[in-house]
Amino acid sequence: MDRPRLAAFLRARREALQPEDVGLPRGQRRRTGGLRREEVAVLTDMSIDYYSRLEQPRGPHPSEQILAALARGLRLSLEERDHLFRLAGYATPSRAAHSEHVNPGMMRIFDGLEDAAAQVVSHLGETLRQTRLSAALIGDESVHTGLARSLHYRWFTDPDTRLLHPEEDRDTQSRTIAAHLHASYTGDGAGSRAAEIVGELLAASPEFAGLWREHPVAGPYCVPKRLVHPELGRLDLHCQTLVDPDQSQLLVVYTAAPGSETADKLRLLSVIGAGGV
Repeated sequence: MDRPRLAAFLRARREALQPEDVGLPRGQRRRTGGLRREEVAVLTDMSIDYYSRLEQPRGPHPSEQILAALARGLRLSLEERDHLFRLAGYATPSRAAHSEHVNPGMMRIFDGLEDAAAQVVSHLGETLRQTRLSAALIGDESVHTGLARSLHYRWFTDPDTRLLHPEEDRDTQSRTIAAHLHASYTGDGAGSRAAEIVGELLAASPEFAGLWREHPVAGPYCVPKRLVHPELGRLDLHCQTLVDPDQSQLLVVYTAAPGSETADKLRLLSVIGAGGV
């Protein structure tokens, strides 16, 4: 581990960012040209003292999880992330399609959607970032671990996952998810996380196994959706996506037609959040 160079790299990247680059207010009487250390601590979910010691440099050897959080918080490119890991004495993380490192450009767009129902998801249906309104609309997806992080896996193994969709739409949703898993498996190959999910589902879900044998082909990733919110009832939504082809990640935004009943319900959700009405 090269502590002095690691500290200098973190400091340089912090000073190169402005609050608006990461979705933070600039505020008044700001003396520093870049982000403050306490702002980086907030963005990376670590204590100010811990981050400050990394920059000084006198901190502990950061774990790979800490480095991944720093790479996300400082909006590092993949090349910069790899350099950060090398400075800390680690091998560079895999750049496989299931990487959880969100592209800085995608993050900048996501930061500008704070008031929208938006989320960044992997090609396996794993939510990587989620706005407050998205959590209020479809639930907080950060609570899931292991294979259950994938919505595709949960759809065929956890009946509660289907409650968000009207019963008459569930067969179509099953086929769509199976098709996207088929595409991911074809692209990632044996030994991938996609292959692991597919193997588990073939053993656990006769429904999935039957769809898999049909070799379904994926259509549009996100078509208009009807969701059933536990408190607000049915919502008719449009779904827009921005695709990052290099990392197989998507920025998904749910919207409603202006003046519609669903638009009113989304405005209500934006006020009450995930706590309920």
